[in-house]
Amino acid sequence: MSACKAKKNIHKPRTTLIWIIFMTIFLAQLLFFTWCRVQYIEAGYDISRETRRHQNLITLQNNLKIELASLKTPERITEIAKNHLGLIMPTKEHIIIIP
Repeated sequence: MSACKAKKNIHKPRTTLIWIIFMTIFLAQLLFFTWCRVQYIEAGYDISRETRRHQNLITLQNNLKIELASLKTPERITEIAKNHLGLIMPTKEHIIIIP
């Protein structure tokens, strides 16, 4: 009977070591899965943020195109030439034809 108890005592530390190894592996997998999930969610937030930023830049670009078009209108250029620069439309005397 003492041989049987000795045999059980030998297997008990071995079994405990196996359980510790399995639990360590399980916890490592759990932590790795959690880390992967957090990275996945963070990447989704980054994509959403950059998509919003892209849309804002497109809106800004469209507004700048509209502003550029309004600044390039012939009426505005004529008004600046006459009022701010003192230019006048050339008359027939000012026109020189080069042969």
